[in-house]
Amino acid sequence: MPTTRPRHLVTESDELAAALDRAHEQWPELSRSRLVVRLALEGEQHLQQQRGAEAARRRALLAAAGERFAGVGSSGAVREARDGDWPA
Repeated sequence: MPTTRPRHLVTESDELAAALDRAHEQWPELSRSRLVVRLALEGEQHLQQQRGAEAARRRALLAAAGERFAGVGSSGAVREARDGDWPA
């Protein structure tokens, strides 16, 4: 079918053949070429979920660090130190 979109050639290695066989059990109605597309899209979705989990983990670490250091170096403490300790 004519298209202006890029095409990708994939050689079916032993590992890919095994992955396609397992994917066929999940989606028996799909051809092997469609299974390649499905696996690529499933893999991309998995990567997005991993990124989301990593971002949530980082936010939790930042929140924990913020709680640990709450009040340290607050603007009021800095102002008091500046106004009281520095020569005029």
